[in-house]
Amino acid sequence: MTAARKLRIMTGSMSNFVAIRDVQLVYGKGVGVQALDGLDLDVKEGEFAAVVGRSGCGKSSLMKLVTGLLPPTEGTIEVDGKEVDGPLKIVGMAFQNPTLLPWRQILSNVMLPFEIVDEHRYKVRMQRAEYEIKARALLNSVGLGGVEKKYPWQLSGGMQQRASLCRALVHQPALLMLDEPFGALDAFTREELWDVLQNLWMTRRFTTILVTHDLREAVYLADKVHVMSNRPGRIVATHEVPIERPRRSETAFEPRFLNIVQSLREQIRAESSATDRPAAARDAS
Repeated sequence: MTAARKLRIMTGSMSNFVAIRDVQLVYGKGVGVQALDGLDLDVKEGEFAAVVGRSGCGKSSLMKLVTGLLPPTEGTIEVDGKEVDGPLKIVGMAFQNPTLLPWRQILSNVMLPFEIVDEHRYKVRMQRAEYEIKARALLNSVGLGGVEKKYPWQLSGGMQQRASLCRALVHQPALLMLDEPFGALDAFTREELWDVLQNLWMTRRFTTILVTHDLREAVYLADKVHVMSNRPGRIVATHEVPIERPRRSETAFEPRFLNIVQSLREQIRAESSATDRPAAARDAS
């Protein structure tokens, strides 16, 4: 993160880092399938945003649009003040499955972005030792010191996901995109990794968009939680999370935390009910 960016975050003068305006996305030609319609979303620099909604509402499509992996059918998407017109280089991504390369040791897996991102690709060949120091330090910060020479299949699922987070962050991206990163883990490991991610974010303050089905996870980690409608998806509500950090396991049992979770649940249920009603009944209401 640049010094100027740190100063903006510290002084609270953050501008919108991600700005999505009236975006539509249609898959296929002809009639096609409309995944998103009239979607607007703002995420400020250094903010942790979460997006929740029912399966199939377009959350993963949103991820592809923001990262430039997919162009919108209509509308505009800006990241860091520039319109997205192709894959972004300032993004780190982590998914539900760690997607670590099984033939590479953990340290080598984590260092993979250095071999791909233009800014580092040539430097890492000449300054390998310096880059390894950075990667080892990041692994240590998430409790993975000493596993650098192990292969992914030698680690537990939770440890693999920690390594995946390190790989997403090792090149210090300005934007971190998370697509259900803890969805395949057991409840205890998942909540343990909430704290790992929270600590990384508090230390580095990268802008983050988390897509998740877990409402508790969204409230535990985010500054704001955005609710998407059923397909075609759009943002129908935004909930602030005015809970101080660091958040701890006991935070999830406080009334203010539970009230936000319940509000999100009711919002999603209301959207589902409105969509499930027959068209005639919706028109009459």
